[in-house]
Amino acid sequence: MNKLIFAFAIVIIGLNSCKPKSSNPENTLASISDTKVLQYAIEGKALYEANCANCHQKNGTGLGKLIPPIFQSDYFLEDVPRTAKIIKHGQKGEIIVNGVAYNQEMPANSKLTNIEIAHIMTYLYNIWGNEMGVIDATMVEDYLKN
Repeated sequence: MNKLIFAFAIVIIGLNSCKPKSSNPENTLASISDTKVLQYAIEGKALYEANCANCHQKNGTGLGKLIPPIFQSDYFLEDVPRTAKIIKHGQKGEIIVNGVAYNQEMPANSKLTNIEIAHIMTYLYNIWGNEMGVIDATMVEDYLKN
């Protein structure tokens, strides 16, 4: 009987390990192995959840056709400096994200410092399969100048 239970447990474990990944993104830090990136990302996650997740959601999927996604977003991934500018200064006007038009104004986060923006960006650009590395305050300062 014990052999039957053991065999059944092995089959169940095997089947669960072969499950396809969920289409619901998880904003996990578990895949980040670089210590400095992880330090920035931990701070960034808290800042993202406090300042951005209300609209873009914790998992980055946005709000239907009202608020664009960040998760798997072509708009987000194609221009890193633009992300810093949008976080700091907000954005008005229509944008196209993954082929969908969005025209909801994003308010500025002018109170966020360059290091806080760097933390948020490091977090977002190093989860969901992205591996951008550290985006530091000096980089954000340069992005905001141009």
